[in-house]
Amino acid sequence: MTVAAIVIGRNEGARLVACLASLREACARIVYVDSGSTDGSIAAAQEAGAEVVSLDMGQPFTAARARNAGLERLADHEGLVQLIDGDCVLQPGWVETATRFLDTHPETAIVCGRRREQRPEASPYNRLIDIEWDTPPGPGTDCGGDALARVSALRALGGFNPALIAGEEPDLCLRLRRAGWSVMRLDAEMTLHDADIHRFGQWWTRARRAGHAFAEGAYLHRAGPERHWRREARRALVWGALLPLTILALALATPWALLLALAYPLQVLRLAARAPRPGAEGWLLALFTMLGKFPEALGALRFHSNRLRRRRGKIMEYK
Repeated sequence: MTVAAIVIGRNEGARLVACLASLREACARIVYVDSGSTDGSIAAAQEAGAEVVSLDMGQPFTAARARNAGLERLADHEGLVQLIDGDCVLQPGWVETATRFLDTHPETAIVCGRRREQRPEASPYNRLIDIEWDTPPGPGTDCGGDALARVSALRALGGFNPALIAGEEPDLCLRLRRAGWSVMRLDAEMTLHDADIHRFGQWWTRARRAGHAFAEGAYLHRAGPERHWRREARRALVWGALLPLTILALALATPWALLLALAYPLQVLRLAARAPRPGAEGWLLALFTMLGKFPEALGALRFHSNRLRRRRGKIMEYK
């Protein structure tokens, strides 16, 4: 089957150039969807031979909306589409491996592989994201921003939900599974990602965005049997909001209530003991998993606040 690519990005600079170069041999057609770049990304994409779609930035931006714009540009394409973010580089052999799998598994709509960080050693935040990408192969419930998909399956569902400011890929995969499709993670190298996170504030914003996605996904699919992101949203609110507020309220009556805060280091110890990677990486993951509950709770509360006030949430960018 013929493979096209949809790349989305804004001000990715050299990362975009590398991304487009990695797609040239594997994809017969490349569509780059730009969301208001000011760094010459559009000119670089045109020079690389990509078809450029410039989003109307007068409307609220979401990655889902950008990917849908790419699908619209590929209206005459009936094969497969490689979805990829502009800060990623496609790994050699991935498209061939994924295409062979889809050729022999007609029930599968979308496949993803191993996404790695380009420079996990550059910061603890990059290292955390590299651990996050390390998911086991096999049948899955969702994928990330990089994946090879059947265009026909995406079109049948109307593409991505453009209203979501985060979590649009898991939402799509949930709807695909409800429609009878399967989602697969392959044991194959897929992309190198450049998170480029070097400041605590960037990590905090990314975690806050995740909390928003958990809450919105859980609310949007609250009637479904899959319990989509309910556990993640509940954990964020309990550990990041309910428990600290309870401790503070009880501390007004007795200072002994502050001992309840020991639940946090105890939970770090528990998570470190069960971490998928031992040693320093396990401790790093455990510590930031608990610390992340606070920005996640803020993101979840922001979603519910906007929902009750009937306001549309704004995208949270960390780069």
